[in-house]
Amino acid sequence: MTMIRGLVACTLLLITAVSQAESELRSGFIDVEGGPLWYEVASGDDVNGNAVPLVTLHGGPGGTSCGLQLLYPLSDERPVIRYDQLGTGRSGRPRDPSLWNRDRFVEALHTLRNELGLERMHLQGHSWGGALAAYYVLEKGTEGIVSLTLSSPLISTPLWIRDANALRATLDTDVQAVLDKHEAEGTTDHPDYAQATDVFYEQFVRRGEAKEEVDCPGAPWNSVIYNQMWGPTEFYATGSLQDFDLTGRLKEIDVPTLFVTGEFDEARPATVKGFADAVPGARFEVIPGVGHSSISREPELYRDLLRSFLREAEAR
Repeated sequence: MTMIRGLVACTLLLITAVSQAESELRSGFIDVEGGPLWYEVASGDDVNGNAVPLVTLHGGPGGTSCGLQLLYPLSDERPVIRYDQLGTGRSGRPRDPSLWNRDRFVEALHTLRNELGLERMHLQGHSWGGALAAYYVLEKGTEGIVSLTLSSPLISTPLWIRDANALRATLDTDVQAVLDKHEAEGTTDHPDYAQATDVFYEQFVRRGEAKEEVDCPGAPWNSVIYNQMWGPTEFYATGSLQDFDLTGRLKEIDVPTLFVTGEFDEARPATVKGFADAVPGARFEVIPGVGHSSISREPELYRDLLRSFLREAEAR
């Protein structure tokens, strides 16, 4: 998830000049089914050659990895790898709609891993990226996965929509009425619907002040993928992920796992804690005062949390 109306501005966030100076950046393309996949590796000058890399997965579907540059300060201890999923950002943009399915995204990640020689790695995903990370380890196994971080993850579409409906019910009745009207009439492209949607996003997605910013010119998101796989808004699922549900398989995850969400997140803390309880030995954390965009709203706190978890996972 993450990356719809009004959300683009909040996800194009920046890494500080200091962290840029301390990290060497290397980028390139890898061929996957459907086209080229763009990736970038950040690594500090003093990073040990045996350090376990962190691979980060962005939200959407159809979002970009731009905001994940905020995790580059962690590259003082290990390589940090981000990539734009096929069809968005700097990656290739094929127009074949059959490519926009969960299994092909898993295969693209697996190809990236093999091409970069990542025999061991930490895997972190935010929102839809959390869905992809969890689905990847369940489909490909946990061999070589040192840890798994599921940040405000989509684990179950039915539960996501249940929570979204509960959050919608807290909005002003006139806002709810506009949303209901246009969804019933199939006019979710109407400006009034967009305005009402933004009320939800302000409360549960963008809540909090963005504390670090970056620009990623020439790397826009792709609304076609978002609409095909998810739907018109975060709280109205009409796409191919309507039946997505990993809750019955979470007990299969057998690596150190961190679940993290925002206090006011659309990925509601009580629900995310339930997911964590289903994974043996998983850790659960809530970032106070923020919604879904926790990485940009509390970047230092988020990085500190992730850094300590990665160290703990390696110490086991």
